Amino acid sequence: MLGTLNGALEARGIQLEPDAIVADAEGHLELVDGMITLTRIHVQYRLRIPAGSRDKVDRALSRHRDRCPTAHSLKGAIDVEWSAEIDEVPAD
Repeated sequence: MLGTLNGALEARGIQLEPDAIVADAEGHLELVDGMITLTRIHVQYRLRIPAGSRDKVDRALSRHRDRCPTAHSLKGAIDVEWSAEIDEVPAD
């Protein structure tokens, strides 16, 4: 999903340095019918974005999961959730 998000941001004219867009993913296992099963993935983003770009970033975030091939492939089998910590930084 990180690549999809980054592409969505670039399409909106927002170029982030690699250290300004970070994702950590955590899988959640549960017993389902006696089998350990991956049931949920949570992706936590940390973004440092240029001041004044928040609306575009929020729009990209709101749509990126539905555009991600991996998340689409898992749809119906594994819940994919995300959250984001966003810092707006003044332009240099």
